[in-house]
Amino acid sequence: MKIIVCVKQVPDTSEVRIDPKTNTLIREGVPSIINPDDMNAIEAALAMKDANPGSEVTLVCMGPPQADVALREGLAMGCDKAILITDRVFGGSDTWATSNIIASALVEMEYDVIFCGRQAIDGDTAQVGPQIAECLDLPQVSYVADIKQNGDTLTVQRNLEDGYQIIEVKMPCLLTCIKELNEPRYPSMGGIMDAYQQEVEHWTNEKLQIDASLIGLKSSPTKVNRTFTPPAKEPGILVPDADVEEIAKVYKDLKSKHYL
Repeated sequence: MKIIVCVKQVPDTSEVRIDPKTNTLIREGVPSIINPDDMNAIEAALAMKDANPGSEVTLVCMGPPQADVALREGLAMGCDKAILITDRVFGGSDTWATSNIIASALVEMEYDVIFCGRQAIDGDTAQVGPQIAECLDLPQVSYVADIKQNGDTLTVQRNLEDGYQIIEVKMPCLLTCIKELNEPRYPSMGGIMDAYQQEVEHWTNEKLQIDASLIGLKSSPTKVNRTFTPPAKEPGILVPDADVEEIAKVYKDLKSKHYL
């Protein structure tokens, strides 16, 4: 089997900085981690590889050159190959442009299953995985919490807010994974050492030849008008039960602000 995992290197949430001109995240020089949901996608791919001897897992990531650190972490866990899609012309891409870019790379590859994390913690949109599937005209299942394989058919549990669905899907397909699916394995010391000896392929737009109208900040239909930190909540007011006058004041204040 040919298995692909799309991963993203995201900024450590305690070190997030915003470019005041573009209102996009500054990624260069910021401590980063593999997106947590993508770790579950990696584990799902490796579990499928373990169950199907001879299978191959390829990691695909779009990001700046420093993102090869995230790919090496995936290699250390047991993935076989890693491809970093990186080019300055891709900078500032929204989820639509990002999905076009990644899908253009996947067209060049063979796959039976594509795994993605549910969503990235730096955007929380949960859009890229499903949009990649649409670009590739693949069946997709999101919010996957369980996977059973029978030949070329996968039976998956898709979690919902108030229950779940059991869905059968034929391969090739794309699945987005949630944390309830599995517990990601830890890389071995040998795996870590081997990962830094392996080559991470860099694919630029010179290879992919994607039209400029589909990539980058200027071609992204989603525009961020403003970013801000929510103000801290004001301290509450404590009113003794017996203080009828104070209770009346609070009631009047709440009513004037249309809370009542």
